Formats: sequence, C-alpha cells, structure tokens
Amino acid sequence: MYVEDAKILIDTPEDIAYALNHADIKAVDYILYSHIDPDHTMGMRVIEQLRLDWLANSIGSICRNPIIVASLPSIIKDLRCQGTKYGSALDYYESLNLVSSQAITSLELTSMHIDLIPVDSSANVTIFVFTQDSNKVIYAPCDVKPFPENDIFRDADCLIIGNTIVGDVLKDGFILENDNPLREELFVIDEIIELKSKYHIKKVIITHLEEDWGKSYDDYKELQKQFNEIEFAYDGLEINY
Repeated sequence: MYVEDAKILIDTPEDIAYALNHADIKAVDYILYSHIDPDHTMGMRVIEQLRLDWLANSIGSICRNPIIVASLPSIIKDLRCQGTKYGSALDYYESLNLVSSQAITSLELTSMHIDLIPVDSSANVTIFVFTQDSNKVIYAPCDVKPFPENDIFRDADCLIIGNTIVGDVLKDGFILENDNPLREELFVIDEIIELKSKYHIKKVIITHLEEDWGKSYDDYKELQKQFNEIEFAYDGLEINY
C-alpha cells in the first residue's frame, strides 16, 4: 500500500520495485512495516534503489534524505534479525544513512495522523489507522484474526483487510470444510460482514487475495454484487478520500 499524500509505503514484498514502477510512484519518504513475514519484508532491498547513489558514495558523499523506517517497537526489533551472514539488513542501510529507524505507536504528519494498533499483546502485527480531517481509513493487511477490540475502528470510511478466505469451494474444487484449521486463521466473508457492522464501517476492500482461492477477478466482480459496500482489490487499485 502506498499513501500518496505523505509518500508512505507500507511493507516491501519481493516484487515491490516492480509494483512501484508499475504505479509510477516517484518518491518514498516513509516505510512502515505491518509485521515481519517474508512476503511483507523481503523486498527491503528496494531501499537501495530509492536512496543509494553508488557513484556519490564512492567519493564519500552520503545520502542526505534517509527514509524513515518505522513500526511498533517489537517489529523494529524483529526486523533487525533479518539479513544475511553479513548481518542485519536494516543496520546496514542505517550505516549508509539510507534509512533512519523509529519504534513508534503513532505518527503525526502535516497531512494526516497515523495510529499503529497491535493485533494482540505480543505486538508483532500492526493495524494502521489513517485519519485526515474527517476521513478515517483502516489498513489491516495480514495476520489480523482475531481482530482486536478497539473503538478507534468505529465509523471508518474504509477498511482494507487481508487474511480472508473467499468462498467454500476453492482451487481445483477443494471444499473448505467447517473443521478446516484455515477457518481459525483466516476470515470468511460472513465474519467480514460482522466486522463491518460492528464498527459501522462504510466500505470494506478485501486484499491479499490468494491464488489458492482459485478465482479470477471476473469471479470477484461477480461476487461483489452479493454484498453491500464490500469490494475486492486488484494490483494498482487507487482509492481517493
């Protein structure tokens, strides 16, 4: 997810460089991390493409505008454990002044306020709440079940949420039985509807859609007709508030 008003990128999956180019994104000033699963962090090397000038570096000139890398304290600590035999990737980028890391629970910017809400007491997964003027958007990309109890989610304009299973019949005709353990980990549509109703959320966009669900985007567009203000995301989706 990219927040244009503040040049914020949330998470760096392996294909993030391609995604940024495809969306014609010119600048990233902040990278916020939701959690440390590989599909959300292993594209961290995009920091080099965004800030590292090897020619300037070769004559001793360092980066003057480091990216702010921020998340909950426990997630920043975990990020420092990721790297190679040479050590922490985050530490390396800090040594080159490409990034400046911050352990935070909220971020106050000129254009908006962002709250980082931990999913549970371990604080290893984040839900982001963006507030700008009278608008509120919640971004809950992954590993957010069970969804935490918090009035901050109430009356949001939009909830963008992952961790969902779409349908009971999945790829190659796989039937998702009621006792399948995936139901404990991932939301089904009825649970998303309950969440929307509980917090009086105007609109829900379901993201992090998996190939294993065995559906095309045409299938998702057809499914949307069954629900009120529930939609499915696609690469390059733009949302304006």
